[in-house]
Amino acid sequence: MPMLFGTRIVTSQPASDALLSDAPPSSPSPSPSLPRAVSTAEDARAAARDLFEGLCGPNPAAAAELEMVLVFCSAHYDQVELAAALAELFGPVPVVGCTTAGEITPFGYAAGSLVGIGFPRADFTIATQRIDDLDRFSIAEAPRVLRSLMEQRDVALAARADAFPDHGSFAFLMIDGMSRAEEMVVSALHSVLMDIPLFGGSAGDELRFERTFVLHEGRFHTNAAVLMLVTTARRFVVFRTEHFVASDAKMVVTGADPQRRIVTEINAEPAGREYARMVGLEGEPLTPLIFAAYPVVVRVGGEYHVRSIQKVNDDESLTFYCAIDEGIVLTVARGVDPVENLEEMMRKLAAEVGGPPDLVLGCDCILRRLELEQRQLKHVMSAALARHNVIGFCAYGEQYNAMHVNQTFTGVAIGAR
Repeated sequence: MPMLFGTRIVTSQPASDALLSDAPPSSPSPSPSLPRAVSTAEDARAAARDLFEGLCGPNPAAAAELEMVLVFCSAHYDQVELAAALAELFGPVPVVGCTTAGEITPFGYAAGSLVGIGFPRADFTIATQRIDDLDRFSIAEAPRVLRSLMEQRDVALAARADAFPDHGSFAFLMIDGMSRAEEMVVSALHSVLMDIPLFGGSAGDELRFERTFVLHEGRFHTNAAVLMLVTTARRFVVFRTEHFVASDAKMVVTGADPQRRIVTEINAEPAGREYARMVGLEGEPLTPLIFAAYPVVVRVGGEYHVRSIQKVNDDESLTFYCAIDEGIVLTVARGVDPVENLEEMMRKLAAEVGGPPDLVLGCDCILRRLELEQRQLKHVMSAALARHNVIGFCAYGEQYNAMHVNQTFTGVAIGAR
């Protein structure tokens, strides 16, 4: 019997009965009060100027009302120029972000753009911590990261002149998508965050798979991650969803290089050749579109999680986006309607935050976007994302609590004031 992958939701309040059943279709979303803007200018400084004017309007002094600016940018921008321009324009307001494999803008999917969100100080206190040298990261570093974030948060909350009706905190991780460190980092951070929900995305570089970056303190950094701890007066819901059913087709990894995320053998056969046979495409060239259409999943803790394939190598081995090891049983999955999956999730999120979200900050796997293109659904999904106030980026992998996953849409829905 096929198993439909469900939506996972962690809320800022105890789950309501409305969350457990379908809510009526939401009414059109009101004008969002969290500022967001996008620029398609090719020049880095022009794009930064567009973003600043879009977030702050005709009054540059409005930037002083922002707690932080979060940006997602195409990897084609001159990073030195972009970082410098953003720092000059926003002054003391922190700007953090990452490079992408595509952006989610107020108008839906885009490529080659710069998109940003402003978080007003009236409703948010945000602490950030950069984690450098991911290739040397150890679990023992996680408590230090959390201590720094908690100290920043406590100082900021104590310094507020106005009362802050605290609805809780969530953590958002942006991490170098070529570091291969996501599993260790997210597991270690989740273990110390305890009841604070965590989600995130792996930075991209437009499918070049060369170098990816996070932006922090006026510079782009590689081999690094940025963790944001967001405390807010608004209701919020952290979520994860996929749109697959698991089939009866199973295969065993019989040869692997876990450090490099490479599978050399499946069922004691060359991995690429055996994967193609299992999905009914024996002899066909394996492309990213095929990997997007026929993902493989593993069962962990009673739930299925996607382990997406990045590419097939010359020796017929397969490189994965996630860690993989010998002995793991992989199940072939197939997609169901991704747009209906999104709409169902949005109905549940709206019920939980008390109406259509003011903002959905989302990390959407690049393989989902490729699948939508293949199924000629990209324009439909793009319109749906815009309608539901989704802003974010296409990632090389997604994080949800302790898990690093693929072909997943994860994020946080933030309610209106």
